[in-house]
Amino acid sequence: MLSATTRKHFLLTRRVVALHVPNLSFTQAGRRRAKERVQTREHCPGSRYFATTARQRIEATSLPSSRGREDDREHEEQEDAVMAADESASIGSHEQRHEHAVISAFDLFSIGVGPSSSHTVGPMRAGKIFIGDLEALGLLDKVTTVKISLYGSLAATGKGHHTPQAILLGLEGSDPETIDTGTIPSRYENIVDTKTLTLGGRHRIVYDMDKDMVWRWDQVLRTHPNGMRFSVFGENGDLLATNEYFSVGGGFVVNEKTKVDENLFYKGVDKSAVHGARLHQPSHPPDPTSGGAAQATDSIQPPYPFVSGDSLLALTRKHNMTIAQIVYDNELHFGYSHEEIHEKLMRIWGVMDDCIRTGVSSAEEKLPGRLGLRRRAPLLYRRLMRGFYPGVATPTLPAIDGGAQPAGNIAAPEGFGTPGMGATFENGTSGEFSRTGNMSGVGRRISASRPTRVVGVLDHPVSPVPPRKTMIPAMDFLSCYAIAVNEVNASGGRIVTSPTNGAAGVIPAVLKYIVEFVSDDPEKSVVTFLLTAAAIGMLFKRGSTISAAEGGCQAEVGVACSMASAGFAACMGASPETILQAAEIGIEHNLGLTCDPIDGLVQVPCIERNSLGAVKAITAAQLAMASQNVYSVTLDEAIEAMRLTAADMSVKYKETSLSGLARTVKIPLTVPAC
Repeated sequence: MLSATTRKHFLLTRRVVALHVPNLSFTQAGRRRAKERVQTREHCPGSRYFATTARQRIEATSLPSSRGREDDREHEEQEDAVMAADESASIGSHEQRHEHAVISAFDLFSIGVGPSSSHTVGPMRAGKIFIGDLEALGLLDKVTTVKISLYGSLAATGKGHHTPQAILLGLEGSDPETIDTGTIPSRYENIVDTKTLTLGGRHRIVYDMDKDMVWRWDQVLRTHPNGMRFSVFGENGDLLATNEYFSVGGGFVVNEKTKVDENLFYKGVDKSAVHGARLHQPSHPPDPTSGGAAQATDSIQPPYPFVSGDSLLALTRKHNMTIAQIVYDNELHFGYSHEEIHEKLMRIWGVMDDCIRTGVSSAEEKLPGRLGLRRRAPLLYRRLMRGFYPGVATPTLPAIDGGAQPAGNIAAPEGFGTPGMGATFENGTSGEFSRTGNMSGVGRRISASRPTRVVGVLDHPVSPVPPRKTMIPAMDFLSCYAIAVNEVNASGGRIVTSPTNGAAGVIPAVLKYIVEFVSDDPEKSVVTFLLTAAAIGMLFKRGSTISAAEGGCQAEVGVACSMASAGFAACMGASPETILQAAEIGIEHNLGLTCDPIDGLVQVPCIERNSLGAVKAITAAQLAMASQNVYSVTLDEAIEAMRLTAADMSVKYKETSLSGLARTVKIPLTVPAC
């Protein structure tokens, strides 16, 4: 076993993907380089570095008994790579050393399953990656035992976020984009009941959830709050391989070896099938004032790298391009053809649109979980269709007739408006009710068709206000769309991380609003919206975080609101400067938003918060377009403010369900009728 001094020297050493090195020796040069890195870090207090974690583990040639090996392993786990839950690493430190913010828009918008991108999609990818590496090293058939340890936020809210299901199905070879969401509950139940796990879909082992999965909610690995450790053992208890993965938000998965150079290829899982430009990124900070395109001789750099909102704006001015055009040309660098880019964008929008349709047409009455929360999107949609399009039928909903006219006035005093007496119409004429309820004034609408219950004293100097319906149909649809998406997400359905699952309703709702109520060219609007929103998401991912476990809900709904604001402004023809201002307004008024899901479920307050985030996004864009580029706060300043706010925020409000609503609200809920 390595001494304490040697372990310290290797704190910054990258972890290999899977270790199976019986006789591994470290050279003096390696120790010296690691020590130099530590010393360099100590002499640069103003720089941002990774908060690194575990050292490499060595499989010794002479090991004690199986029980002794497991005791040593547990001792090492507690000693080297964990810390108290309230001592997490610097927010966004795993992103800060990238040369630029550019990643593929199709990594930011990826298709997965609910209810969480960091707690469901990421862990499933991690499980599949781990199994793929075991197969590549020829170790899979030797495995007899798998041990899984979950840390921090993953352990605190993992059960409500379906983390166990995700990891185990990932170990069985399933992928978030292609898995049949309808089979997830039954497959998980089968694993638990039979205590068997089929690794990679072919190698069956014994797996006991109670013994082989450890929940360490009071500890976090130093790299990120969403940490997990996988270890596999052979027939005699020998440690064959171990690795740590960190789900850093949006479905992205990193580990010690890959996080420095941006773990883009882990989105694709099959690293051999990913274009080389996405596998490598240098780690030397550029001059943020240059704003120019990369040198043509650098095949690794995208043509238009940007590190901040200011550098992105400089690129648009220098090359006379829109933000969407900048992102589009960078996608060509990642190996996609024009046809592939268009097809992928339409595919993403198609999944978003299908998610809305599924949500508003669902026949299920309640969402899964102890809260027993009632689905509201189907009823909201039926009411909108009834009030806005009487008699219209949809492929999945029965035709809804016009129904009774909504009541808008206080009931008449006693002795007035009784059957047989006249009723006043909107045009000032009157008519008589027949015995069947028809009116003699055919074709005219009655202002009050039935009495309305009013709360309050009628003869008071401050008269009560009668109930009335607001008629803002487009905005009502916007809220309905956002709720629909997040109800599908809460039930574990097919979803697009945009940029996360917990905030997956904001961007689809705003884009659907544009397609249905604003755009004359929906296909063009989809392309412009998604590419523009992706650029903003890249800036947040680099400059702060898109993980609620690091930054609370400001990192999810706040970022989604900012991205949607920018996309909406772009579709309205706003200038790049106005677009960035819209994005700034979108995040500025979400700063400090906490993540305190009740019972660890992505339901309350998450679903309604997405609805409000969508409305706020359009309002932010409208404010920016009306301001004529007069503003006091830049997007870069707002992103930095969000990072600082996240760093100061208590861990209780970072997707742990330890305080806020998660603590004050009692279960079961008393849910009012919709």
